[in-house]
Amino acid sequence: MKYMLLVYLDENALSETERQSCYRDSAKLAQDLNASGQYIDASPLELTPTATSVRLRNGKRLVTDGPFAETHEQLGGYYLINAKDLDEAIGIAARVPVARMGTIEIRPVMEISGLPES
Repeated sequence: MKYMLLVYLDENALSETERQSCYRDSAKLAQDLNASGQYIDASPLELTPTATSVRLRNGKRLVTDGPFAETHEQLGGYYLINAKDLDEAIGIAARVPVARMGTIEIRPVMEISGLPES
């Protein structure tokens, strides 16, 4: 089953040195998951000042700078993995470096027909 691991952290919590270390540790985890056949995709996201939100209200497109909502933690990246069940996905989420200081949200990926094949 596919799971999305959404990585949340206060994006101002890490120094540049800590951020680079986290990227290296995250890449190592992705390599380990790839070797075990559980890796599908992963990537950090640019910081929230680069975000753009789009809404459609009453037939009009509303475009605003920044994320949809202000929160204490921001979505900073993701892993898309294969895991046999939620328990295995939880075990992988616990290995994400940001889990030590942030939050890893686990969501099963819904399979629907009509989407392009990978």
